[in-house]
Order: sequence, then structure tokens, then C-alpha cells
Amino acid sequence: MLRQLFFLLLCAISTTGFAQELTKDDIEREKGLRERAAKLQQDSARAYGWNHKIVTGVNLTQVSYKDWAQGGQSSLAYTLWLNGSSIQDMEMTNWSNSYKFAFGQARLSDQGLRKTDDEIFLESFLIYKLWTYINPYAALTVRTQFAKGFEYPGGRDSTVSQFFDPAYITQSVGAAYKPIPGVVTRLGFAVREVVTSKFNGYSDDPATARIEKIKVNGGMESVTNVEWDFAENMQFKSTLELFAPFKTFNEVVVRSDNTISAKVNEYINVGLNVLLVNDVTVSRRTQIKQVLAIGFSYTLL
Repeated sequence: MLRQLFFLLLCAISTTGFAQELTKDDIEREKGLRERAAKLQQDSARAYGWNHKIVTGVNLTQVSYKDWAQGGQSSLAYTLWLNGSSIQDMEMTNWSNSYKFAFGQARLSDQGLRKTDDEIFLESFLIYKLWTYINPYAALTVRTQFAKGFEYPGGRDSTVSQFFDPAYITQSVGAAYKPIPGVVTRLGFAVREVVTSKFNGYSDDPATARIEKIKVNGGMESVTNVEWDFAENMQFKSTLELFAPFKTFNEVVVRSDNTISAKVNEYINVGLNVLLVNDVTVSRRTQIKQVLAIGFSYTLL
């Protein structure tokens, strides 16, 4: 009888311990299920769809002299600009479309109006979300200008470019890497076309007798975009574009566009922009453009 009671007591203790083990496993399992359910609920609550943004403005510079003994020339300069983006963020894809337009002129004393800024830039960038940080992409960019461009040798104007002459068109596919918010870099295979009509110096190959109005190069492309809000009302934006043609892999086309902007208030802003372009097919020297401006901006969307 005592043996039977002792056996039953052991069975009860073993059953209780096993039940406690199951209870701990159930708690862990239930915790995991709750975390997955919370993540699914968060993803379902995320606002997928289109997001549009358009900001426009004008930058002005004016200097006036009258009976000024130390000399000087009156001048007036303006730049109209518009920057925008249309982004469609879905569960498996992110389609980003950006556009940038700028046009500026300056009048220096009696020299008349001269163009100081002229840009049309369009970009479409599609990412397919496979992994957390690295994902495949396809991109298309177009860069050209609105009006004729001039050089002034000896004080006389000479036309060197015009609308879509030249135009730079690039298509690329590869892998995009986003290590942290505000930083996106991509590397891939690209095809770059330089399209001209009248000013064929941008596209023509001097080694051939025929004049080429369209130049097509295959190569590798790298683009890095950085947006950093380093103060409450200040932002740094930078875009570094590299293109290395397969035929002349050592002649890398470099374009670095860097801007520091500060918002004084809702409508007034101050900006410093430095643009560097190194393209040996256009010039053997690195081209540099620097603009420091104060202006007015307004958010349309």
C-alpha cells in the first residue's frame, strides 16, 4: 500500500513539473505570436500610396550705385526654381520620381541680360523590396536646359547650347543600399546617351569622319544621395554621380551637387550650393559653380 501511494505521489510531482514546462513554452509561444500580430497590424496601418511634394521660390540679388565715388556697376540677378517629388510606397515596391527646374538671369550695368542658371532634371527610381538594406532597382534620368547658352569671347556672344541640345539620358539597373534613413546609394550597369542637334561637340567622336549627333555609352553607374538635418532649421543635401564607360573606364564622369540650406522663417531661406562637374569629353578641367543666395520659397504641396 505504501509503495502504491509513493508511486502515485511521484507521478503527481512529475505531472506538475511537466505542466509547468508546458506553461512556460506556451507563454513564450504566445509572446511570439503577439509580437508577429503587432508587426502585421503595424504594417497594415502603414500609409501606402502616393506622396507628393512641390516647393517653388525665387532668389534675388540687387546692387545699385548713384554718384558712387569708389566706382562699381549696378546689377540685378534672379533665379526662379521649382523642386518636387512624387513617391509611391507600396508593400513590395518604392517608386520615387523627382524633378528639378531652375532658370536665372543677371543684368550687369549696360551689358544686358545674361543667363546665370538653367537646368531641367527628371529622375524615376524604382526599388523592389526583397531585403532590409539591399534591393534591386531600375532608374531613368534626363538632364537638359530651357534656353540657349552663351559664351562671351571678346565681349561677343556665341551660342554653345540650347534646349535638349545637349540632353543627357541615363538608364540603369543594379542594387540599391540604404544603410540609414537619409542615405541611399546605388551601383549598377548603365547606358548613357548624349543627344544633340546643332551643337554636336558634346556627342561627336573626333576620331571618325562622320558627325555623330547621338553618343551611346555602356558602363557602370554609382549614385549616392544624402539628406541630413543637422540643425532644427538647417539641412545638408548632396548627390554624387559617377559614370565609367566600358570603352574608357579610366575617364570617370563625376558630378557632385552639394547644398546647405537654412530656413529663416516659413517663407525666407538662405542657401549655399557648390556644383562640381568633371567630364573630359566636355572640358579637361573640373567645372565648378558656386551660388550663395537668399530668397523666398513656398510649399505648393
